[in-house]
Amino acid sequence: MAGILDGIKVIEMGHVVGIPVVGGIMGDWGADVIKVEPLTGDMARGYLRTFGVNTFKKYETGEVNWPFELHNRNKRGIAIDLKKEAGRAIVDKLVKQSDVFISNYETSALQKLHLDYKTLSSINPGLVYAVMSGYGPKGPDKNERGFDFTAAWARSGMQYTIGEPGAVPAPQRPGMLDRVTAAHVLSGVLAALLHKTRTGKGEEVQVSLYHSAAWIMSWDIQLALQGTPMPKHDRVHAANPIWNSYSTRDNRWFWLCMSQSDVYWPQFCRAVDRLDLVKDPRFDGMKLREKNSAELIKIIEEIMASRDMLEWEKRFKENQCIFGRVQSPLEVTTDPQALENNFFAPLEHPIAGPIKLVTTPVEFTQNPATVRTAAPMLGQNTEEILIELGYEWKEIEALSESGVIL
Repeated sequence: MAGILDGIKVIEMGHVVGIPVVGGIMGDWGADVIKVEPLTGDMARGYLRTFGVNTFKKYETGEVNWPFELHNRNKRGIAIDLKKEAGRAIVDKLVKQSDVFISNYETSALQKLHLDYKTLSSINPGLVYAVMSGYGPKGPDKNERGFDFTAAWARSGMQYTIGEPGAVPAPQRPGMLDRVTAAHVLSGVLAALLHKTRTGKGEEVQVSLYHSAAWIMSWDIQLALQGTPMPKHDRVHAANPIWNSYSTRDNRWFWLCMSQSDVYWPQFCRAVDRLDLVKDPRFDGMKLREKNSAELIKIIEEIMASRDMLEWEKRFKENQCIFGRVQSPLEVTTDPQALENNFFAPLEHPIAGPIKLVTTPVEFTQNPATVRTAAPMLGQNTEEILIELGYEWKEIEALSESGVIL
């Protein structure tokens, strides 16, 4: 069955996470994604460790870089020296035949390589051209290099607000905001493709990590614009004690998430076998629970510490309480809910054998996304792609001998 983007041709010139994720999703959805790399490869190919953990795993037939596989499945790969005129000519031919060009190269690098929108749209006026930058195409920091840890997590206010008051600013997990920003880039690309079907004209799409993160933080930032910034969450003085985190007898954590405090208060009291608290004069009403929140939180802490996580989970479900257990990534891999909803796709990997990769979250019923191929080795499909572009074998041999292709 064809993917929903079957027939769409994409040129990806991306490094590390952000733009490779855009290409990976489009590949899952059936697009023909050609990953164009320098002869040295996407810099993520060389990442050895993340937070002290090896990203490579050894097998009898070789090594696999698993984060790279996650972001680069379902693509074909070509390695070109774009500083050489013959290499640029290959890209020009690709552009003529493609619908989309995506990149997170620095703007100055794209201009030096003649890969800016003005140049490429002159080759293909219908081209959808999307760039992900650190800080945006204008302003004093437009040429600064930005990773999601810096341009998004740190600068947007996110790192500042996460964690308890007085705590050391929390570190981000690898690529989190790259992947969210990738979704924003993808939405822009798809809107531009729709525009193209209506007008025949291409479009330039610009998305920055900084702006994407500011949008994620827009609840906080919008209130800050009005002069009323929100404080950090302080769990021991939470205004709504049933919108808070608690530890159980077996040292597991839950997050209770009942924002309509008056609606859910009786249900919660029933779930914890404390109906006496429903009309307790200290807690009878949202304003009183807020006023006496520190006292109530201590009571709930003692209650939660009296049973194990699975017992509380059963009681919360029976009483329609809104909650979430705090899980480790390892627990997610065996969560029945994740398994039933196809969070992980099987793939026969040429080196590792049968493995699973995390799937992207959008599902199409009639044209489902699929994980079909492993990430390409550096330059794996170079000859195949050049033949499709009309190159003869003698030309390909000459390009290889002169160091234009790998």
